[in-house]
Amino acid sequence: MQDLARDEASGARSSVTLRELEVLRALVEAGKTTVAAQRLGLSQPAVSRALASLENQLGRRLFARTGGRLTPTQDALAIADELGPVFAALARIENRAADVPSHEGTLRIAAPPTIAHRFLPSRIALFVRDNPGLDVTFDVIASDALVSSIAEGRHDLGLTDTVPTHEGVRADLLIATEAICVLPAGHPLAARQVIRPEDLEGQPFVALTRRHSGRAAMDRVFERAGVRRRFVIETATTVSAVEFVREGLGVALVNPFPIVHQLGRGIEARRFAPSIPYRASFLTPRSGPPTPAARGFIDMIHATLARTTDPLLAPPSAES
Repeated sequence: MQDLARDEASGARSSVTLRELEVLRALVEAGKTTVAAQRLGLSQPAVSRALASLENQLGRRLFARTGGRLTPTQDALAIADELGPVFAALARIENRAADVPSHEGTLRIAAPPTIAHRFLPSRIALFVRDNPGLDVTFDVIASDALVSSIAEGRHDLGLTDTVPTHEGVRADLLIATEAICVLPAGHPLAARQVIRPEDLEGQPFVALTRRHSGRAAMDRVFERAGVRRRFVIETATTVSAVEFVREGLGVALVNPFPIVHQLGRGIEARRFAPSIPYRASFLTPRSGPPTPAARGFIDMIHATLARTTDPLLAPPSAES
C-alpha cells in the first residue's frame, strides 16, 4: 500500500477503484481471467478492462502472460498481500451491517506447526476481535495427534494438510494445491517455468522426513522417473526446509500452502510436474455438527482465503 500511496502522491495515477483491486486479487489467485471473472460475477472482458485500467494508472505491468496464464509480478504480489487486512476489514463491516451475531462460549482450535505459525494467528486474531465474548484456545500439535484429538472431542476444530482416515472426524476441504520446487535465488534452474524430476538429477536436495505428509508421493515420482536425488539433509517441517534452501544447502519440494507469500528474499519458487497433490482441510468431530463458533470460523476463512493466495496455490490444471 505504501507503493500505491507514493504513486498517488506523485500523480502517477488518478483513482484506483475497489473493483480493480478485487480483480487484482482474484487474478493473483486464479491466474486466468475466465476463472477470476466467474468468482467475481463479471464478464471476462470486464476483468481484462479492469486490469488494463489498473496497470495504466499505476504505470507498471502487474502480470506477465505466459502459457495461457497470468503470472503476477512482484509488484502485484506485494499489493495483493497488503490488501488482505483491507478486505478482511470490509468483510467485518459487512457482517456488522447485516447484523451478524457474534459468537460466545468457547472455541478450541489446533493445527500442526507450519499452518499454526504461518497461517492461522492473524485470522484467529480477526475472529477474536469480531467475537469479544468468545474464549479461544489455540494449540500447536502434530497432525496425527490432531486427528485423534478432534475425534475424541478435545478440540472443536483443526486445520491440517494430512488426509485423515479416522472415522471419528469430518473433513471440510479448504484448499487443494500441488507441490512447488523452491530453489536458492540465482539457481540455474530458476530460468525454467516448470521443474521436472530429471532436472533434479544429482542436485543437492533438502528432503522432508518420511513421516511428513507428501514424502511418500514425492519418493514415488522420482522412482518412476528413474531419478536419484542427492540428499543433504532431512527435516521435519516445510518452514525449516525453506530455510535450508535459503542457506544454499540445496533445492526442495514443498506444499505452497500456506508459506508461498512468506518465502522472503533468497528464494525462488517454481511449479513442479508431475503433480504432487496436497489437500488442506478443516477437521471437526463426526460425533455432532460443528459448533456455531467453529462453523463461523470455517466460513470466515473460506470467504477470505481467495483474497490472500497466489497462482502457485492454484493447480495448473485449473479450469480455463
